[in-house]
Amino acid sequence: MNDNAHLKRRGIIMVFSFIAVLAIIFTPIFPGTNGHKVNGLNYLDNFFNQLAKGSAYYIEEQMQEAQSYAGTTYSASLVMGSPQQAERVASLLTVNRISANAVGVELDVKGDFADIITIILEDADLMYANVGNVIAAKYDMNELAVLHGWYLVLQAMERDLNQAKKFSQAKFLKKSMSKAVEPAYNFYKVEVKPVKEGMVLLAGALIFYVLYTVWYGFGLLYIFEGMGIKLEH
Repeated sequence: MNDNAHLKRRGIIMVFSFIAVLAIIFTPIFPGTNGHKVNGLNYLDNFFNQLAKGSAYYIEEQMQEAQSYAGTTYSASLVMGSPQQAERVASLLTVNRISANAVGVELDVKGDFADIITIILEDADLMYANVGNVIAAKYDMNELAVLHGWYLVLQAMERDLNQAKKFSQAKFLKKSMSKAVEPAYNFYKVEVKPVKEGMVLLAGALIFYVLYTVWYGFGLLYIFEGMGIKLEH
């Protein structure tokens, strides 16, 4: 067997072994939540989400900052995306004894600024702790819909405050959305895993990714060289 045929055979073996491993990765044989089996991508996606959730908690800081606005009255007519959104947010606020009335797409809100934001942050905190059932029972509404409603009202309040040139409060609301409500929504039902507990798998996954990619690259290289095609740079 000449050198070109040997290289081509080696490359084909490497590429087929790459495909075989890829098939295993996409097979639901890895442990998931609630005893369900998932494929390798879903398993690693959940693993990295667990690591990320542990380092994305800023709700307590936001709650402390909210208290600096205690005693500040907030009164505005907010423009929501639809009458349904306005009605939903109005119901969330009135459950918490915040004055709110929806007329069409407009939502009239009046209350203590710190109280409004603290209520939202407390619900986000419950979602972050994966106890959304408490929120669902409180509002008689799906917990994800509740948090989405809070996101919408924060978004509308931020626009209103920017228009009123109250940039400090608007910036705080923006932080509350990105550092509290969004992580609580996105990481809902994901269990926190400290990085130190996942170091072995983390290192293994990264090493595997590098070697797996290089393996595929060399497989193609050997096939092309076996066919007499020289890859140069």
